[in-house]
Amino acid sequence: MVRRYALLSLWAATTLALSACGGSGVSDSGETSATRTIEHAAGESQVPESPERVVILDTAELDSAITLGVTPVGAVEAVEGMGFPDYLGETEGIDTVGTIAEPNLEKIAALEPDLILSSSLRHEQIYPELSEIAPTVFTESTGASWRENFRKHAEALGMRDEAKEKVAEYESRLEEFKNTVEEPRPTTSIVRFVPGDTRIYQKDSFIGTLLEDAGLPRPEPQDEDEFALLNVSEEAIPDMDGDVIFTTVYGEEEKTAQAGITSSQLWQELEAVQNDRVYRVSDDVWMLGIGYTAAGEVLDDLFGHVPEDGSTGVRSTTMEATSSG
Repeated sequence: MVRRYALLSLWAATTLALSACGGSGVSDSGETSATRTIEHAAGESQVPESPERVVILDTAELDSAITLGVTPVGAVEAVEGMGFPDYLGETEGIDTVGTIAEPNLEKIAALEPDLILSSSLRHEQIYPELSEIAPTVFTESTGASWRENFRKHAEALGMRDEAKEKVAEYESRLEEFKNTVEEPRPTTSIVRFVPGDTRIYQKDSFIGTLLEDAGLPRPEPQDEDEFALLNVSEEAIPDMDGDVIFTTVYGEEEKTAQAGITSSQLWQELEAVQNDRVYRVSDDVWMLGIGYTAAGEVLDDLFGHVPEDGSTGVRSTTMEATSSG
């Protein structure tokens, strides 16, 4: 390990020596730039007033950056070769620096970042190495804490005012959505198919908090302050029911249990299936996005599917397995 990071440590030591006169850094041209002390989950970091070369190590942080109009110089993929989520728009200029599970420290260092964003949940073990490369700001976790995390990301990026505008836009759309749904509001179920794991999502998750924001009640098995029911079998299909069911698929669909579950008799007996109110939506948006741009996309789907008349919003494709009965 020492041998692996010797060059990184030498590079970092040189950088730290140049910036040792507290509160400022020194560029190659001899100009000084102000820094700020950011307190975060892993301690404190001296961050430039306006970071220009940001590296991102998780999907939530990438959503935050794009939401605030920041194009990072580098970011990790969720899965190698998967690329960055399409819903974020143009990402061609962002270099890939490994995956969430295995960030490539050499590639990160080569980009000469002035800020790295991630979380203790993901990368606590490599925080010392990351902080030698550049000022590194961590949130504690991800998922249900996405709103608080966004504020920390905005603080690190020096964009608090812009962040307030984005939050206000989101809250305005929430109110608009709530006004389109009549009482009693439909119970909303979330099912995710992952290779080797079928999950029924509960309230302590990104999508769980968003549905709560939108005023949508959850079916009783999902109305719990927990993350999800994990590794469920066909016997748990009744717990998937609701007035509306949204499903997502992560990874290779043929390696998930989706086909077996949606073709079973128990699935066909669900109220939402019988009423043709099961909708497949983007896993990148609903599960991996974990930020305000993703939240806006989720609201588009809710506008399109939750109101009974389905007259507003952007519509997604009804699950083929459901529509075929």
